[in-house]
Amino acid sequence: MRVVLFYLGDYPVRSYGIVVVLAILLSIGIARYLARETVYREHISSFAVTAIISALFGARLWEVLFFQWEYYSSRPLVILAIWNGGLSIQGAIVGGIFSAIYYTWRHKLSFWDFADTLAPAVVFGQGIGRIACFLNGDAFGSPTGSNFGIVYPEGTIAYERYGSQPLWPAEIWEGQWDFIIFGILVAMKTRNLPKGILFVTYQALYALGRFALEFLRGDTPRYWLDWTAAQWTSFAIIVLMSMFAIAIIFREKRGHVS
Repeated sequence: MRVVLFYLGDYPVRSYGIVVVLAILLSIGIARYLARETVYREHISSFAVTAIISALFGARLWEVLFFQWEYYSSRPLVILAIWNGGLSIQGAIVGGIFSAIYYTWRHKLSFWDFADTLAPAVVFGQGIGRIACFLNGDAFGSPTGSNFGIVYPEGTIAYERYGSQPLWPAEIWEGQWDFIIFGILVAMKTRNLPKGILFVTYQALYALGRFALEFLRGDTPRYWLDWTAAQWTSFAIIVLMSMFAIAIIFREKRGHVS
């Protein structure tokens, strides 16, 4: 873990920002590769600009309102310091989805086709993004109560909260889960599946993994049923994606009948 990678003069270059930029660039590259020989390839770069802005806005808004309101409400100026961390991936996904809906509507493209194309690239970027969280010492787990776990160094948010106690490697396991989803989606992409199934699978699998791993998290408040905001969001996504999957399958069967 290393919050600051190096200094340019007196300016600290933080690992979080560097790795997030790397995650974005890799996602764009993978998306362009997956969109080869399709009409969507020429749209990837232009859409990326809109998506990045929307995702950053959604990620920060979600973090401030649902994850760390008590902290940010007393430090309003810190809300702008996104380079220090504090971005909710679930908020980023919501922001990205809205930007994709708008972009495909404006350019008269199929949202479901476009979303299927982007899904593997996005979840790969999420996996890289969790490396940023690990280096920054955020998105950390709760104490394991044993010798197993990650001991975060001084200068990280995790150390400020729990000191030198070993914590569950929640962000590492989530990143690994993201790469597993990436592999599943790439394998599914070779099959002739109904439009939207790839995107729905991505959303449902990520939400399922996030819901489970949140039980190990130690950095966010808990609400009704002792669930975190991320668990409530994940639960809503699982229900919503299940409904979409049923609708997509029904649409496909009805199309074959007609």
